[in-house]
Amino acid sequence: ISGWHGDNMLEASTKMPWFKGWNVERKEGKADGKCLIDALDAILPPARPTDKALRLPLQDVYKIGGIGTVPVGRVETGVLKPGTIVVFAPANITT
Repeated sequence: ISGWHGDNMLEASTKMPWFKGWNVERKEGKADGKCLIDALDAILPPARPTDKALRLPLQDVYKIGGIGTVPVGRVETGVLKPGTIVVFAPANITT
């Protein structure tokens, strides 16, 4: 892959004839490809329990002018949808 020249990023490049592609075997089945976009598309998202309570550990909080306060984290369990009222613990702040 050459990000500088764009080779094997979105489609197979003729400038790298030695590269025959990649393949991986996993319990969900095989995946293979010849470029970076194929590899990114082949990533399987981890299974997350959506039937449990929302758990979203915060990594950071940004204050962006014109936008407001933006909490950043990863949903570990549950589902977060636009308009959901959430409580931030341990401060017990609701937004």
